[in-house]
Amino acid sequence: MHLAFGPIYGPEGSMLPRVEAFNRETASPTPHAPHPITPHQLPDLVREVSPLRDRRALGQIRNLIDAIKPDIVHTHSSKAGILGRLGAWKHVARGAKIGIVHTIHGPPFMPVEGGILARLKIRAANRAYTLAERRAANNCHLIVSVADAMTEQFLARGIGRPEQFVTVRSGMETAPFLDAAPGESREEVRAELGLPDDAFVIGTVARLAQHKGHDDILDAIGEDLQQHPSWRLLWVGDGWWRDRLMGRVRSMGLEDRVTVTGLVPPEKIPAMLRAMDLLVHPSYREGLPRTVPQALLAGVCPVAYDADGTREACIDNKTGRLVPVGDRAALAASIRWLWEHPADRKRMAAEGRTHCREAFSAEAMVHALEDVYQRALKLASK
Repeated sequence: MHLAFGPIYGPEGSMLPRVEAFNRETASPTPHAPHPITPHQLPDLVREVSPLRDRRALGQIRNLIDAIKPDIVHTHSSKAGILGRLGAWKHVARGAKIGIVHTIHGPPFMPVEGGILARLKIRAANRAYTLAERRAANNCHLIVSVADAMTEQFLARGIGRPEQFVTVRSGMETAPFLDAAPGESREEVRAELGLPDDAFVIGTVARLAQHKGHDDILDAIGEDLQQHPSWRLLWVGDGWWRDRLMGRVRSMGLEDRVTVTGLVPPEKIPAMLRAMDLLVHPSYREGLPRTVPQALLAGVCPVAYDADGTREACIDNKTGRLVPVGDRAALAASIRWLWEHPADRKRMAAEGRTHCREAFSAEAMVHALEDVYQRALKLASK
């Protein structure tokens, strides 16, 4: 396996240390040892649109494919996915039997908001992405969606053909969420974070950034946080909006009610979730947010905006509470209701835990992707 990626930066952190740890574990030769992962950093595969660097990145992708001669090229994210598919399809056009697969993790189309000029720019960008995605869909064999909602949105924009799409949930190692590691019980994590045992902890796991809804939380339950001494906010993550958001927190007199962890390594997320009574996920755009099934696996009931594929994990009144996107009053009402009905909160978390244990397991994802790769290879050989 070869892993190609651009420069790593931003508040999301990096999975590269985990790749390096995996390679160290496979360094000792044994009869059934897995092959190591070979990383390739492409210097011009940057996140922002940059015509000159994008052209260079396309060349770097083609050169890499020439060098490693893969059987499958599997692309991720929108811009890298467009460039990766274009680069791989050039080899297919020359006779290479490469199966090309792309995964949609979330919509590249931004909500149209702001002033007139901002709205025009967003519409233009969305139109450009739509045209680019249409072309890229013609340059691959199969398209994996992490949620049925992604398939529906892309087909509605004329991207791809129905037979190209297959839904594969974004799987994860469920054991760390199901069973607490030593030192990571609810009580121990709360003590580490300075949260009282009897506090009602409302948590988020998300970048402190645009469209993640942290302002909506403050708008919705700011007064409740002031009125209920036991209520606490736990924000897990970091981001460009941290200073501004914390300025709002201070202006509302809530400094002692809000805990921000900053960026935490992925292996610590189960512990952070376990410290919560409720996960609140008021994100305005998602594919299918991993933090929602992660919370359910950890036994925590979610409240979430009904954005994109969120409802496929957070099923209203069954595995959590869904509220309309941007409806702060409904968000506040759902949080209060779950605070007042702990038995229902526990029931929904338990039902969601059972559902997610299988639907979001890494094993289920791997088996589904193996089937996708076999289909792509058959299509490539025609």
